[in-house]
Amino acid sequence: MDANRRQSGIQQLLAAEQEAQQIVNAARAAKLARLRQAKEEAEREIAEYRAQMEAEFQRKVAESSGDSGANVKRLEQETNEKIAQLKQQAATISPEVIQMLLRHVTTVKN
Repeated sequence: MDANRRQSGIQQLLAAEQEAQQIVNAARAAKLARLRQAKEEAEREIAEYRAQMEAEFQRKVAESSGDSGANVKRLEQETNEKIAQLKQQAATISPEVIQMLLRHVTTVKN
């Protein structure tokens, strides 16, 4: 009877080992499936981000070079405004500069 018991114990151990191996194999398969899924999700996110950045780049390119006539007009307007501002500043300080120059020219130093 002792031999039967040993044989039964060995059979139980073998069955437990097979069950453990199946659990390990199932876990590996689940891990691989999750890794594949994560890789696919990452690739989709990368593609979406790349498309978004490309669209933004194209928008900026079109914005900066698309309507060069409008850009030229805007630059001309800004330049004219700056020239007018400088003329106004020159007109404001012009009398003071003239007085300073006259004072230095007419002052005689020994």
